[in-house]
Amino acid sequence: MFKSASFFRISADFVMPPLDALEEALQSAQFMPCGATQPESVGWVPPRGNKSTVLLETVGPQVILRLCIERRPVPASAVKAEVELRVEKYKQETGRERVSSKIKKEFKEEAMQSLLPRAFTKRSSTTLWIDPVNKFLVVDSGSLTGADKVVGNLVEVLSEVPGSRPGIMAKPVQTTTAAGTAMAQWLASREAPADFTVDRDCELKMPDDQKSTVRYSRHTLEIDEVAEHIASGKVPTQLAMTWNERVSFVLTDMAQIKKIKLLDVVLDGVQENGKDDDGFDTDAAIVTGELSALIPDLLEALGGELSIDGAAPQAPARELAAA
Repeated sequence: MFKSASFFRISADFVMPPLDALEEALQSAQFMPCGATQPESVGWVPPRGNKSTVLLETVGPQVILRLCIERRPVPASAVKAEVELRVEKYKQETGRERVSSKIKKEFKEEAMQSLLPRAFTKRSSTTLWIDPVNKFLVVDSGSLTGADKVVGNLVEVLSEVPGSRPGIMAKPVQTTTAAGTAMAQWLASREAPADFTVDRDCELKMPDDQKSTVRYSRHTLEIDEVAEHIASGKVPTQLAMTWNERVSFVLTDMAQIKKIKLLDVVLDGVQENGKDDDGFDTDAAIVTGELSALIPDLLEALGGELSIDGAAPQAPARELAAA
């Protein structure tokens, strides 16, 4: 269910709006495929899949949503070629040698409108998990930009819930120690934080214009060479780790996790207890349960969270609606 995770912190006084009202707001913003000349369409889809029409799923106290984005990407080269044809035709018809930027802009818009219906659509969906117990928003995205867009759409939906009020804040989690700095310390000292182990994949990059990069894949990292790279100034940007022998993942220098994988000790329990009819509730309960414990441990390993008034710069806050 979650292959990646970007974390957002919501304030302690966040209150979920009535779920039936939120479901109604989601239905009003449900996904519709792109029209013939529409470059992008965004909307909510059933987390359980096409067999369901429910857009808000709850598993225990956890709330699961899914945002779908469909795009009609038109290659820039195709637009350029179409504009050039229109420019040449315009010159022949008018006898002019030069074409103003305003007319070129109009040609570009016309070219896009003519090419869009012929472009193939690309569709992707992203799962969003609201954890009202631990006060987290977790987005299944390894890109903060992509995750922020999902949260932005959630903000829009919550603002449409009758009786809602603004003022509850959600922002990307900030830690006392930067993830890149912490990973460098763990690798240089060959000592992982409590409840974690360092695995066999790593990427180190020089933070300069050249950005020279060294990657290790399925290779022991407890070697002098890794420490020497760090001493020379290279910063870890990705590091494979395992938490409590239960979940493996890759930590990035932006404090996001990718390539999340539940290990056998977790999956064996699922096989013993069985799944529900479509497996959704079981999968959601297991994944959110594991991440609910992993995330606080990871943040503690990174020195803990900075408060809203922390010294480090804070990302722009998102306003969520509360009942």
